[in-house]
Amino acid sequence: MDILDIAVVGAGPGGIACARRAMEQGLSCVVIEKGRKVLQGIRETYPRGKGVYPTVPRGADEDYIVNEIRPIGDKEPVEEYLVRIEAFVAEAGIPMRLGQEFKGFEKAKGHFIVHTDHGALHARNLVMAFGSNIPVELGVYGEAKTVARNLENPEAYLGAPALVLGGGSTAADIVAVLSRLKRERGDETPVYWGHRRTTMRVEKDVARDMGEEILLGGNIKILHNVVPKLGEVDEEGIERLVVQTQKMPLDGGVYLLQSLSFPMKNVIACIGSQGPAPVFRKLGLQMITCTAGICKIGKEGSELLLLNQSLETSQKGVFAIGGAVSPVYMGAFEEGTIKENKHPNLIYTAVRDGVAVADEIAQRLKA
Repeated sequence: MDILDIAVVGAGPGGIACARRAMEQGLSCVVIEKGRKVLQGIRETYPRGKGVYPTVPRGADEDYIVNEIRPIGDKEPVEEYLVRIEAFVAEAGIPMRLGQEFKGFEKAKGHFIVHTDHGALHARNLVMAFGSNIPVELGVYGEAKTVARNLENPEAYLGAPALVLGGGSTAADIVAVLSRLKRERGDETPVYWGHRRTTMRVEKDVARDMGEEILLGGNIKILHNVVPKLGEVDEEGIERLVVQTQKMPLDGGVYLLQSLSFPMKNVIACIGSQGPAPVFRKLGLQMITCTAGICKIGKEGSELLLLNQSLETSQKGVFAIGGAVSPVYMGAFEEGTIKENKHPNLIYTAVRDGVAVADEIAQRLKA
């Protein structure tokens, strides 16, 4: 029976970096990926033409450890980034099991049996690098299943107003891409950008691109305090999403509501993703529920994975990195304290995590 040193779940930047470093350390490894290609998460969430940014968190004391995974320049077109990383993985000879879905693991004598929908493999350590791609539900009355979650075909939004929901960088990217396409094609229909709050929080590079598009005459209409309310089918059989845009109090507890209705095929919801808490719970890993006295970053009621300083879970030999534990996790420190750890969901962070975990495992195995 062959027992690998490391089994990595997820062929994103963190998983690739972990496997690459493990190979440099002389360890045996394999990467398990449910998608048919590497970087499946980026393929599913980045709109066509979006730039991939080499953002480094404030206070970071080093650049990318695996320079081949670093996006080139200020921003690299996503199509070029995907091709380049695929070539890097092939050239480096990183062992991949593509199209295989991780199903769980069980503890054996001195190692783990890692189960996939294609069978099982044996590994001394398990690194979960599968990101955080489970979309947050819209939470509307009625059905809204046809609302898109990413921008697969920008041309499909030409000739009619489009609505992009979400206050983060992904939503801002899609707004800018759609606005640019409409402007270049002479399409005067607007792109509405709606968010539940009054402030959009986007990365500096994304904000710069958005500003440039607005200065060039992009027809972008920003809607604050937007709340999706209803998924319905109108009298013509068109599925529509109704969003509330204003709520004004009148006398006697009466409110005047203003709303907009969009065909669902013209709506893209980038309202965030939730961490893989159900997966961690199923695997029996220790988690901590956020309460007002414990969490300042995490949402109250959410469950955060407990990790030590080596990014190891409550199960010795099982690690979690990158988007799987972003934007925050619970850190257990040597002095016995437990507190939130902010963890930016960036390519840089995932690469750093992957290298650190591979080095930690190599040190333990060689001790």
